Amino acid sequence: MNDLIPAAKPIIGDDERAAVDRVMRSGMIAQGPEVAAFEKEFGEQLAGGRESVAVNSGTAGLHLGLLAAGIGAGDEVIVPSFTFAATGNSVALAGATPVFADIEPDQFCLDVESVRASITDRTKAIMPVHLYGHPADMAALTALADEHGLQIFEDAAQAHGASLNGQQVGTFGSFAMFSLYPTKNMTSGEGGMVSCANGDIARQVRLLRNQGMERQYANEVIGFNARMTDIHAAIGRVQLTKVGGWTADRQRNAAFLDANLEGVVVPPVAEGATHVYHQYTIRVAEDRDRVVTALREEHGVGSGVYYPIPNHRLESLAPFAPGLDLPETERAAREVISLPVHPSLTQEHLDRIVTAVNTVVKAGA
Repeated sequence: MNDLIPAAKPIIGDDERAAVDRVMRSGMIAQGPEVAAFEKEFGEQLAGGRESVAVNSGTAGLHLGLLAAGIGAGDEVIVPSFTFAATGNSVALAGATPVFADIEPDQFCLDVESVRASITDRTKAIMPVHLYGHPADMAALTALADEHGLQIFEDAAQAHGASLNGQQVGTFGSFAMFSLYPTKNMTSGEGGMVSCANGDIARQVRLLRNQGMERQYANEVIGFNARMTDIHAAIGRVQLTKVGGWTADRQRNAAFLDANLEGVVVPPVAEGATHVYHQYTIRVAEDRDRVVTALREEHGVGSGVYYPIPNHRLESLAPFAPGLDLPETERAAREVISLPVHPSLTQEHLDRIVTAVNTVVKAGA
């Protein structure tokens, strides 16, 4: 059998190594000038010019963003259940209650009518996830938020460079979080970036990430150690110069899969949306796990299931959602498979993926 085509593959090259060496030689390793430069460059390129604050993980970015926006005990924040647990975790870590709403079936993002039905007098915000790199329906969600006097926060962990009608994700809400984990569309090794709608939120995130200090030993609030190092920022700065080309590669790979896969539901793109394909996620109506196993064992094609257990059924988060029924979320959890779409794929890889999927699905029909 051919070597396994991985579902994801971080790209770290000589430029990133050289940047790390430069920082190591400088002697300034902790948060410093590299972080400041990375924040400025990221905000200009991927966050519509918004002030952006670097932290040590995407989860920290969500947590600190929520606290900076005034979310705390007694508040409710509406989130999707069909996402990585960090979305709901961050709300709970802020002392608030995550309220899980259902998704719409095409882009796997929050369904506005389910969100509407979830609003109570304790609701303070809606936090959509731009899942797999496709923007959520921000026009409808923003209109709903405005109608009820709610804030919008964005979990843009997977959506670097995605946009809706020409507006970049990360610029719709009070804050947005971008993850910089190794398998994301760009990485800093580990880390996150928080884009902020105003200077007050940005200053609060900066205080919270640094033990509550803006000036050394002048602690203004109770904070955390959530700083990014200059080593990580140096990697991120290099990756920032490459992510546009990598996104174009992902989009070309997705277009090839769209045109050639058979017997599965390929990911539709909403009108006006730019999808950056962090994941290329198909639906298989029956026996998804058989398909995943056959792709790997018979054809050497890796894949992922994101996410097999919805947040509202996780042992950790289920206490927030007793008896909750989210039918589209449950269906997606049964049917989704994410195929390789990353920039390292060759044409031979793409041909193998198409042949494997079409063969396996046909065999099970």
